[in-house]
Amino acid sequence: MNTRVIGQFDVEAVRAAFPILRQEVNGHPLVYFDNAASMQKPEAVIEAVAGYYRRDHSNVHRGAHALANRATEALEGARERVAAFLGGVAREEVLWTRGTTESINLVANSWGRANLRPGDEIVLTAMEHHANIVPWQMVAEATGARILVLPVTEAGTLDLDALPALLGERTRLVAVAQVSNALGTVNPVADIIRLAHAAGALVLVDGAQAVNHFAVDVRALDADFYAFSGHKLFGPTGIGVLYGRRALLDAMPPWQGGGEMIERVSFAGTTYAEVPWRFEAGTPHIAGAIGLGAAIEWLQEQDREAAAAHERALLERLDAGLETIAGVRRIGTDPARAGIASFVVESGHPTDVGLLLDQQGVAVRAGHHCAMPLMERFGVPGTVRASLALYNTAAEVERFLQALDKAMGFLR
Repeated sequence: MNTRVIGQFDVEAVRAAFPILRQEVNGHPLVYFDNAASMQKPEAVIEAVAGYYRRDHSNVHRGAHALANRATEALEGARERVAAFLGGVAREEVLWTRGTTESINLVANSWGRANLRPGDEIVLTAMEHHANIVPWQMVAEATGARILVLPVTEAGTLDLDALPALLGERTRLVAVAQVSNALGTVNPVADIIRLAHAAGALVLVDGAQAVNHFAVDVRALDADFYAFSGHKLFGPTGIGVLYGRRALLDAMPPWQGGGEMIERVSFAGTTYAEVPWRFEAGTPHIAGAIGLGAAIEWLQEQDREAAAAHERALLERLDAGLETIAGVRRIGTDPARAGIASFVVESGHPTDVGLLLDQQGVAVRAGHHCAMPLMERFGVPGTVRASLALYNTAAEVERFLQALDKAMGFLR
């Protein structure tokens, strides 16, 4: 079957930028449908990271030599690129972290411990990643705050009718994923933010699964905090971003102490640097930030509307194909999902399905996807998750469906 080009999107030209896709696994051409776990990297990102280590590596800031200056310019240039990518926010509102998880932990431990009091309320949703649950549980235990949970419908969408009753005078923060990592559900975060702000609460948005599928403008959303990871945006692992409103960041105490985050240190006391450096103790992941900047530059060179249409067409075909395979039950059926098809099979554990697909060169994720409360909501131990990116093809969808049908034959 020939790979089709949807609209003006040339998927083969995009695939040519990803060297890892040109390989076989277990004697079959690789079909990489594990993109929600981590996106692959285009050549431009690989070369940006390698080029930094070949030519420019040095520690940043305060250096009195050319390499230090070049490294600093590259790091801070990447920060400016992220600021523009998020809708033109101020560069001082962009903090480097190790990823979405550390970004959320930073807010929980800095803003949360400084502002939450006994009886205050944090609203989460039943579809959150563990990274947007556990830090809030820890800070709630430490401060005496309590957690309320917005339920999920049978279709895998948030029960927004239940939200007003959860918001009240004790609500201090709402934390919500823009896109579910387990189901692909796209949540109406702008509406949630509007309701939360009307109740006097702040909102943290987990954007890890959103930024790779569509453009995000945090100012238009009116988000107070927004977090994402580089490796889910075609960038390196170990680098992430936390956006925070400047006024909030200015009022937050440091979370970690050490070099880089100080203004002056003496044994009599320490004064701290301005934001964002106040929250960036130690040597940053310089190469990771440079790689993330390169990933954003590469992504913005693509026709994102055409890429989104391409992904939607692939997901529609994937959904339709899953409906024809006996013994498969989809979990999360909202047609407006972003790039994820999650399902269970009657005759086998998700891990068994994943292993049988891997034998045919198809890479998927199997398990609870760090969303155990959501799995419990649907009464399953986990799901098989096939997740798409702009470099996937219609031919790969057909290969996946054929491989799954063959795997079902072994499991029946």
